Amino acid sequence: MSQAKQGQQNGGGKGAETEKAGAEALRESPMMAHLMDALEAGTDIGHYGRLTFAMIARHFLEQDELVRLLGNVPDHGQDDARALLRQVEAKDYNPPKRDRILEWQSQQDFPICPTPDDPTSCNVYRELRLPDHIFENINEFYEEQTQGEGASR
Repeated sequence: MSQAKQGQQNGGGKGAETEKAGAEALRESPMMAHLMDALEAGTDIGHYGRLTFAMIARHFLEQDELVRLLGNVPDHGQDDARALLRQVEAKDYNPPKRDRILEWQSQQDFPICPTPDDPTSCNVYRELRLPDHIFENINEFYEEQTQGEGASR
């Protein structure tokens, strides 16, 4: 579990030290560091870049910090950022796999994955320590798929 989420579960908001730890942990992924740097600079990372960032960063950063970063882009303010985060949280989206990120990247101008030719890059499941419940959700999904296939035979 990320330090950010541990702080939330241990009774309340995070202080500056925990927030820094969440951002530092997120920067362990070169792709996420690339997206954070672009957002900090006010660069539009595209719809799928914002979606990718929100799906992953929500496990490391406080919502206010996410809204600040995602709302720091021309034509996509804080209200848009809040709406995106509500959608991601309501559907409890898991972070996307590398192949999905590359698929989304092909549909926009901004490069979500800065090194798409490197087959080991942009795999957040390898680069980051994600919360255990994400892996539990994935296992449940595949178990349901397997059971569904057995029932249809």
